[in-house]
Amino acid sequence: MANPNIVNVSTINGQTATATLTTSAASIVSNAASSGKVFKINTIVCANIDGSNNADASVAINSAAAGAGSDKFLIKTVVVPADASLVVIDKNSAFYLLENQSITALASAASDLDITISYEEIS
Repeated sequence: MANPNIVNVSTINGQTATATLTTSAASIVSNAASSGKVFKINTIVCANIDGSNNADASVAINSAAAGAGSDKFLIKTVVVPADASLVVIDKNSAFYLLENQSITALASAASDLDITISYEEIS
């Protein structure tokens, strides 16, 4: 796994990934090993789409692509109230997702939370 040099960048593509979370951890954004890219994660937002029930959100940086490694949590079982959103990461706390890493997420109740991740794919 290399850490691509971003001083002489040739391409920056804006990307947005979305998913409806289940009770099993799912890989939402994945940077493959040897991709030659680094992803700058700008925002992560979890929205509770259930009109009456709270749901817990967990979001992590995973040590391998496609969620195949171990998680280091950004948030763990944080309550998202019904019909509300939780800003997990905003542009002021952006971070880099390196090669062979991924972002995984899950909810306490299936289909209650939507996640949106906005990022820049840099190569």
